[in-house]
Amino acid sequence: MNRSPSVELEPRGELTVRLIAMPGDTNANGDIFGGWVLSQMDQAGGIAAAETAHGRVVTIAIDALTFIRPVKVGDVLCVYTAVDHVGRTSIKVHIEAWAQRFRTHHREKVTDATFTFVAVDDSGRPRPVIAKTTAADANGI
Repeated sequence: MNRSPSVELEPRGELTVRLIAMPGDTNANGDIFGGWVLSQMDQAGGIAAAETAHGRVVTIAIDALTFIRPVKVGDVLCVYTAVDHVGRTSIKVHIEAWAQRFRTHHREKVTDATFTFVAVDDSGRPRPVIAKTTAADANGI
């Protein structure tokens, strides 16, 4: 899949994780290691999925993660999450990582992907996602 540079002006979803990229997080080229960015995305997605599932979740899949731009030391990594689908035991979360650049404060999308999480019980076995009833649901809206 050919990805052009990000033209989105606004992130999709809710800001879930925000932290600064530090020198200890770099690869041999001096850019922030992609695995560090992936880890922050997984943590943010886990937060969103656990809130949706009302309990423990595990990551089972990541769809089409492509790095668009590097993250540099001093950038603030902002990770946004949006729950796309809730199945019987699984939750798909769209996750975007954006870098707020150190000196300019300009914000750029650096990667995105869809992560799939499964709700699990205390023994680690899949369990149904507990549906939360909203006021709109209760009123039939």
